[in-house]
Amino acid sequence: MNWDLVQEATARRDGEWGVHYSTDGRIRIVLATPTRYYVGMSSLGFQAVYGMLNAIPDVACERTFLPDDPRTYQRTRTPLFSLESLSPISSFDIVAFSIACELELPGLFEVLELGGIPAFRHDRGVHHPLVIAGGPLTWSNPLPLAPFVDAIVMGEAEPVLERVASTIRDEAGRDRADVLAVLAELPGVYVPAQHGDMVPALLAAVPSALPAVSRRVTRETDLSNMFLVEASRGCSRACAYCVMRRNRRSGMRVVPAERILSRIPEETRRVGLVGAAVSDHPELPQILEALLERGIGTSVSSLRADRMTPALVDLLRRAGYHQLTVAADGASERLRRRLGRRVDREHLLQTAELASRAGMSSIKVYAMLGVPGEGDEDIDELVRLVQDMGKSVQVTLAVSFFVPKRGTPLAGAPFEEIKELSRRLGRLGSKLGPRATLRPASARWAWVEYRLATGTSRTGEAAFAAWKDGGGFAAWRRALARMDSAGGLRDGESSR
Repeated sequence: MNWDLVQEATARRDGEWGVHYSTDGRIRIVLATPTRYYVGMSSLGFQAVYGMLNAIPDVACERTFLPDDPRTYQRTRTPLFSLESLSPISSFDIVAFSIACELELPGLFEVLELGGIPAFRHDRGVHHPLVIAGGPLTWSNPLPLAPFVDAIVMGEAEPVLERVASTIRDEAGRDRADVLAVLAELPGVYVPAQHGDMVPALLAAVPSALPAVSRRVTRETDLSNMFLVEASRGCSRACAYCVMRRNRRSGMRVVPAERILSRIPEETRRVGLVGAAVSDHPELPQILEALLERGIGTSVSSLRADRMTPALVDLLRRAGYHQLTVAADGASERLRRRLGRRVDREHLLQTAELASRAGMSSIKVYAMLGVPGEGDEDIDELVRLVQDMGKSVQVTLAVSFFVPKRGTPLAGAPFEEIKELSRRLGRLGSKLGPRATLRPASARWAWVEYRLATGTSRTGEAAFAAWKDGGGFAAWRRALARMDSAGGLRDGESSR
């Protein structure tokens, strides 16, 4: 094992604070994220599962991450190891992945390869760990994971995670196929070898199981030394493009202010309130006031422009905010109505004005191009909106691209041509003016996300081929084109 890598991991672990768990247990699980430590430790879901697994009798759960420099592991022939006990991940009974989105799939391949574990489930034998996955990706499309994982926990883990771990504990020593057959009987557990493409329904936690909170806190994230606590789960809104929309996962479950405040350790100096729609929480002002009285700075993960009031913006300023972040999503009022967005032009202009009055220097606005039915007139309307907001405060416009997701009203919508998206982005950027800065995502990688979000297990196999071919966009285009040629194009799809 390479000494420099051990020292790096040890320093990282020793720089954390929070709950310490034993590494001794009958069943040993390593919780993996296909992202680097800096990103993975910012995920409250990852941390919540870490705590839940360690609360199960006879189970010990450790963590591993995609290395900052995988080449060092390859060059020194060091197997990927856990952060807690520095054990090779191949020595665990279970490797459990928390996966947030489609584009994290190559990270799963990388983690397994560095750990000496075959990527494809059919290549693994009795001496290899079971590979299980879960996380926000399951709310969209888990099928591309099917060739690589033995089981997938669909939706929220609280209702079934203990039963999954205890089943594997109790079935220890039995044939792998027999264990998976038992897991396949559990609600919300998708076992590809048993279920094929028939994915079980999403699980949803009862409100009493909330909130999730940080288990370990580190300075090595965007949320440096910040204790995360869940203010709500799910969403009260019904945006047509969003997998979090209210009728998919039991709606929005609000955590009472008293319970939120009681879970925050006394030594905490920075708190992140997490949820899909935290500014819809009816007690948000009271929570912010209580934290300010305790001398705690606060960050809120999701602010809605239609919830901004002078009193709330003042509380956010006092909590440490220097910039408000809100979403416009559709480029025009017409498209926002089609998407089911409640936010309109006046809400966004008012938010910019409130930020200016509070002494904030800038505002960040998320917008989405490529919505079905979008035209140049919609782009030009977005330009005018941003220019008018810029009269009050400097605007950073973060642009992403519409990707249809399963289980939403726009699931069957097409993905716009990459060249056309690039043209619209150019039109937008050329007209914004000096009071706005454009921060665009990549239309090419949005197309890759689209193919994975609407794909099958064969798409997962193509993803593996693209990763083996270097992982660049050209490799993805070649791999997906080969898949299309072999199996025929789906309606309305191309290998652009």
